[in-house]
Amino acid sequence: MTEEGPPRRKDLHDALEAARLEHRTQAQRYEEAKSQLQAILECFEAARPQREVLHESAIGRLQAQLESLPVIEQAKGIIMAQQRCGPREAFDMLRRDCQRANIEVRVLAAQIVEQVASPAAATSIQPVQRAASKHA
Repeated sequence: MTEEGPPRRKDLHDALEAARLEHRTQAQRYEEAKSQLQAILECFEAARPQREVLHESAIGRLQAQLESLPVIEQAKGIIMAQQRCGPREAFDMLRRDCQRANIEVRVLAAQIVEQVASPAAATSIQPVQRAASKHA
């Protein structure tokens, strides 16, 4: 019976040491996974403001487009009436004049609408060409 005592004790001791080693290995894996997740979380948190800025920027561009759309459509209508053309050709003319004058479409469109709406517009034959030539 004395022979069985020490080997059993050694077996228990070895099993306990194996369990401790497994526990340390699992704890180390847990800490590594925790630090990786923390790094990923920090990346997401750091990127959030950039995503918000991009989102707000996109919304701002869309809002500016929506605000300038009516004046561009009015200018297209004026060009269509003056040049007796369709909407596509009117926009192409407006775009080409903007490229020649190196100004934005909404700026030239606003000038065209302003010229037609002003009292002096009654005597003007080609307000579109005058508006574009101001910036050429």
